[in-house]
Amino acid sequence: MSFASAVELIKAFVDVLLVWLVFYYVLKSLRKNVKMVLLFKGILIILGLKILSDVFDLVTIGFLLNYVIEWGVLAIIVIFQPEIRNVLEQLGRSQLLGRHKVLTVDEREKVVYEIVTAMDAMKKTRTGALIIIERDNSLNDYIEKSKKIYADISSELLVTIFFPNNPLHDGGVIIQGDKITSARAVFPTSDNLKISKRLGTRHRAALGISELTDCISLVVSEETGRLSVAMDGELHYNLSSDEVKLLLLEGLRPKKMNFDEEEEDEDNVDEDK
Repeated sequence: MSFASAVELIKAFVDVLLVWLVFYYVLKSLRKNVKMVLLFKGILIILGLKILSDVFDLVTIGFLLNYVIEWGVLAIIVIFQPEIRNVLEQLGRSQLLGRHKVLTVDEREKVVYEIVTAMDAMKKTRTGALIIIERDNSLNDYIEKSKKIYADISSELLVTIFFPNNPLHDGGVIIQGDKITSARAVFPTSDNLKISKRLGTRHRAALGISELTDCISLVVSEETGRLSVAMDGELHYNLSSDEVKLLLLEGLRPKKMNFDEEEEDEDNVDEDK
């Protein structure tokens, strides 16, 4: 194989790889957006009807579908402009090199311990709280519009931030790695019709940001003191402290743990037993 042929082969491979990466991220974003999923299904139905009209020579339906396909792209851009913008924003927020900081096993357990301890304390006093933990998708857009803190995570600090008379208690706290990055962060609320109408703004904001990014959202209800976790566009409501802890430990686990970390996790499990 000549050098020129090898270069052309590499270019073709890179070309196909980039196309598949685009499709992957678009489909990953579509999965969390109900309106875009319905739009995607509608496009598939129209394409299916077009194929059937061509196969069976259905002139009238084929004529109408030609107009739909010809002008449909422009109509989709106009009608679904907010949803398309959300998908593009989500692609822009993705961190291709991974999360802000990959925590060690000990750091991960300490972070989870401090967060769960704080949530337990706020549950007893029915102090409302919204805690957002960044994973692979960057939350810098929301951090820029919030009050910067950048402090070590501690249960005392979290409880103090959400104390009702504290100027920082409104909005949510953002955590990156093992640091509290900011407070008073504002997040978009979910328009998911399946969520209970009894749930307030905190729960809707927790679900909303989990639909747009891969973060973990934690909520303490001000009215009932119940604990909730939103992940991957799903809201897990009325959880125990142990259930929250397990979800956090699993959710904060690096996607590719090395052999030493896996052994350390197994050793910790054996010690607990």
